[in-house]
Amino acid sequence: MDDVRLEVRHELPGWRLFWADLELVDLPPAAIGRLRGEVAERARASHTLDRLADHPTVAAVRRLFRQAGCDPTRHRPSSEALLRRVLKGEALPAIHPLVDLNNCLSLELVVPACVMARGAAVPPFTLRAGREGETMASLRGRFALHGKPLLADAAGPFGTPITDSERVRVGPGTRRAWLVAYLPAGVVEDACAAGALAALLAEAPVAAVRAAGATGDVG
Repeated sequence: MDDVRLEVRHELPGWRLFWADLELVDLPPAAIGRLRGEVAERARASHTLDRLADHPTVAAVRRLFRQAGCDPTRHRPSSEALLRRVLKGEALPAIHPLVDLNNCLSLELVVPACVMARGAAVPPFTLRAGREGETMASLRGRFALHGKPLLADAAGPFGTPITDSERVRVGPGTRRAWLVAYLPAGVVEDACAAGALAALLAEAPVAAVRAAGATGDVG
């Protein structure tokens, strides 16, 4: 694996972006299914709904949302929303092996993470707050971006730590994708993210990591 550093301009302080370039490896569906189940059980053993807001990583991500201008209790970080569903007894859904891997990593690290079809967004990227009147066609429909942390390229915003755009959606035929985890600097280290991803892939080798790196504040 080669380390790379993507060109990302950080206009929002306090974030690290951990990236991995993933190539799908064909495995029986049961392999990723077992991983989803085991990760969900680990999350239920480690967290409770009534203490979730006190978790250091949850609290740090919420602070970064507020700094950008977004109320994290109204627009929850994707990691917190996913973890809350799992703690209420819902299963991690089967979507696509790379998406499922991304969701498992988000639960393990308790940070927002997304996976996007490689080539759907073109570097250089910018991490910034959404502007007045700015929207994107998200996986939830038309999504207002004002005050929300987001990633954008020359074509415009394509992802947030809340939801991503239709433009970068991973589809049934996607075999190569970029995964990005939004780390609160000084709270979750790059090595922790890389180690968690490696451990998940050791449990269910659904992807080969072709490159990885990190960018942003160091805490």
